[in-house]
Amino acid sequence: MKTSENGNYAGKVALVTGAGSGMGLATARAFAEAGASVVLADANEKSVRAAAEKWISEGYKALAIYCDVSDDAQVAAMVDRTVSTFGRLDAAFNNAGVMAKVAETADSSLEEFDRVTNINLRGVWSCMKHELRQMLRQGSGAIVNCSSIGGMRGNPGIPSYIASKHGVIGLTRTAALEYAAKGIRVNAICPGTIDTPIARDVVSGDEKAFDALSRSSPIGRIGKPEEIASAVLWLCSPGASYVVGHALVVDGGLAAR
Repeated sequence: MKTSENGNYAGKVALVTGAGSGMGLATARAFAEAGASVVLADANEKSVRAAAEKWISEGYKALAIYCDVSDDAQVAAMVDRTVSTFGRLDAAFNNAGVMAKVAETADSSLEEFDRVTNINLRGVWSCMKHELRQMLRQGSGAIVNCSSIGGMRGNPGIPSYIASKHGVIGLTRTAALEYAAKGIRVNAICPGTIDTPIARDVVSGDEKAFDALSRSSPIGRIGKPEEIASAVLWLCSPGASYVVGHALVVDGGLAAR
């Protein structure tokens, strides 16, 4: 097995939603390589099951769970199964999310607004609720919620997505204040443009448009999922023990403009 540069998570249990691809998959892998028992949750059961089976064959501890985070009962069952399998829950990355269909506010539909916010915002609330209950029983834990640089500014054409990501930061700061004195740290991460299936869907697979996104970044390139994983593992680690209620921007400099 690899020796991870992201700290030692031996004996710890980590849960990652949206773990079927992109940032979630990379973060789950990073937790596994750092020694954690990892739960990969996703609405795409085939993807997480394939990843878990591969990692188990390599000597890691992994469990795949189907979960639609917009369904509170499924989220509760996900956390219950995590604890029944591995005994505890030390770190969670609430990463499951979707992009909105492009439409200006006056042209967007109620159905689309509900679809996006039910997953991106209510799903994060639901995950935190059940994770926090377990962490309270333990008296410890760390949660990282996935927002976006879109959670810190506007972006024409995707109002429901922007609203959901702003909401994630509000939920994060509130929960951080509620549980900081109880041994649980809650933070958010705000990725910029990262090379994920969602990012490529935004440009409909147009490589020229994707290259233009790379050039628009001050650092001159698109971010890698592994770079988000490193930030998440740091936020969950003892090295970030005094970091509470923070929205960490990892965007190659976009928000500095």
